[in-house]
Amino acid sequence: MSPDTLSVTRFDRNCCAARVTPRATQSSRGCFPFRLYLVVSEDSCLGRDFIDVTRRAIEGGVDIVQLREKEADDTTFLERALRLQEMLSRHDIPLIINDNICVAQLCGAYGIHVGTSDISPPQIRTQWPECQSIGYSIECLSALETNDARAADCFGVSPVFSTLSKTNTITEWGIEGIRQIRALTPKPLIAIGNMNATNAREVIRAGADCIAVISAICAAADPARAAAEIRNEIDKAL
Repeated sequence: MSPDTLSVTRFDRNCCAARVTPRATQSSRGCFPFRLYLVVSEDSCLGRDFIDVTRRAIEGGVDIVQLREKEADDTTFLERALRLQEMLSRHDIPLIINDNICVAQLCGAYGIHVGTSDISPPQIRTQWPECQSIGYSIECLSALETNDARAADCFGVSPVFSTLSKTNTITEWGIEGIRQIRALTPKPLIAIGNMNATNAREVIRAGADCIAVISAICAAADPARAAAEIRNEIDKAL
């Protein structure tokens, strides 16, 4: 099943039983070697084609992409995921799907990212054993001691700084919060929440492995340049 051959007319969650294995080119990437993580949706691109915005962000240094479509119905989400996966596969960029295991399986995604109120990482392990990356949002230190955290591959530290794109969170971590979490876990940390070129270097030096960005790239007049500026700050911190 591929974006070239699948015509989406109706989303059927029963179809998830027919699992799709992520592309072999992505499976050799190791645990989590990614540094600049784009979180994209159609709405975040302010009327521009989200595929084109993502492509330009990749030109600037994005090396992993999450599709986050909280307001879309399942059929629309899958259609967008298939379009995005088709483009990403040409650039050997892995796709993460936000909180929809069926869409993730059907589009052949590399992995999935979930929060505390979503499907749990242990459930994902059971339902999708081929999943190569389960990301889990950490909103308080006690979450690190849960079965959900133990089953996850990497953690989203959310938010590092307050942001209008995520208003239902508990903790604004800040730099000290990154240091605290880094001291408690060896798992990869993805910093998200008002991340941009002015703070990326400090956050990486505090212990984050990867910077996740929404508006600083998606809403930028030049997504490639915006991504390159952030990537340059990340590289300086390494």
